[in-house]
Amino acid sequence: MIPLAGTKVLDLSRLLPGPLASLVLADLGAQVDKIEDAAGGDYLRVMPPHASGAGVEPTSSAFLALNRNKRSAVVDLKKPEARAMFLRLVASYDVLLEQFRPGVLDRLGLSHQALLESNPRLVVCALTGYGQTGPLARRAGHDLNYLARAGVLGFQGPADRPPAPPGFQLADVSGGLYAVIGVMGALMERAVTGQGKLVDVAMIETALPFAIAGFGLAFGGQPPARGDEVLTGGIAPYQTYATKDGGAMALASLEPKFWIQFCAGIGRDVDMSDLVPGPHQAALKEHLAGVFAEKTREEWIAFADERDCCLEPVLTPDEARNDPHLAARNVFFELASPWGRIPQMRTPLTSPDRVHTPPPRQGEHTDAVLRDAGFSDDEIAVLRAAGAVR
Repeated sequence: MIPLAGTKVLDLSRLLPGPLASLVLADLGAQVDKIEDAAGGDYLRVMPPHASGAGVEPTSSAFLALNRNKRSAVVDLKKPEARAMFLRLVASYDVLLEQFRPGVLDRLGLSHQALLESNPRLVVCALTGYGQTGPLARRAGHDLNYLARAGVLGFQGPADRPPAPPGFQLADVSGGLYAVIGVMGALMERAVTGQGKLVDVAMIETALPFAIAGFGLAFGGQPPARGDEVLTGGIAPYQTYATKDGGAMALASLEPKFWIQFCAGIGRDVDMSDLVPGPHQAALKEHLAGVFAEKTREEWIAFADERDCCLEPVLTPDEARNDPHLAARNVFFELASPWGRIPQMRTPLTSPDRVHTPPPRQGEHTDAVLRDAGFSDDEIAVLRAAGAVR
């Protein structure tokens, strides 16, 4: 059984956060209809690198990874004819996901209140950087800004330099996932009350739980030392180290039993002060750097298999795609599409047996989306002639 089968989602979002949310919903069985504007649609489509195929426009591989199991309709919400059409369209959906800054939909005559009046059972999920209220509500921002303003980046090392930007979009992804949680909760509430609601998701807030351990220290009057805490680079047993052949290993022997195992394997006497931050850590880090440099990454992998001491190789993205464990879990797969066979990543909680449909071409399903909402072919023709849809 696909848990969200029968749930209809109208997705106005673009780029990463919203499309990730609707990808998870689509993988769980929701019908997701992606509404794109006439001036290029979701502009993630055009960002390199591109996949090409016969009869289809070159399309970003990132877009293709985020938009399977969805349909695409092109609607120009700036056209006067589009407002009434859109409110009629919304009446047939369970969820509307939008990622505009506060005020944008209001200027189009499609405020959250107007949407809920058109469909009182609608769940409107508004996913933004800073939320619908507060002094920064209408401020522009990106992932790094949200992490910085939330105080989360302030935990990031190195200790002697400004915090290093993460190698991934933490707030964007957490925003998308909390949007899914908010939508699911609102749908459960609607099952009891019969009423929809607005779900206000601010990416700055969704980043905060990632640093809850550090904030917990601060709440107790112990401000964390950036880059020098146990989990942020302050101890040698929780570090990455270069190997003899230019690879890297991630050591995370936090508990005494794992540190004892690791030390026994390298022939080092155990000292439990090794697990506590302090000035002595610099010498220990230097010592372990020399130890790891004596073996290749494959030799350390064999060591980890034998010792079971919380030691793993640092894989490149290409290596991860071929990792035996991830392969056994069916994390990566390929999907037949007009662009050929395209690489995909399974979203957690989705069955490996889930049958997927390929990402849509821009506007591929405009007529189908409108017909499903009760528009006749003549009405669609009138909207198309007015430039309201394409």
